[in-house]
Amino acid sequence: MLTYCSKYNPIEHRLIPHVTQACQGVVFKCVEVVKELMSRTKTKLGLRVTVNVIDQVYQTGRKVAENFKENMPIIFDDFLPQWNYTAVPQIC
Repeated sequence: MLTYCSKYNPIEHRLIPHVTQACQGVVFKCVEVVKELMSRTKTKLGLRVTVNVIDQVYQTGRKVAENFKENMPIIFDDFLPQWNYTAVPQIC
């Protein structure tokens, strides 16, 4: 089993080894270095990595509403809906 991978997500098992290999032996001095290394990760069979860095600071200790699951619209992906989905939050 790979470190830092979900055992139920086969996409992570195909991606993480290549990203790990691309970052091997490099000292991460800043986020841009990590982003660049991960963005350059690709394989002969066509795997390409897209990297998005989120700089937002999230508040901790927040509680969700009681009816959160019922009111949160979920959009499932066409290719792998059991693993790829988007939760669309309502804007207050």
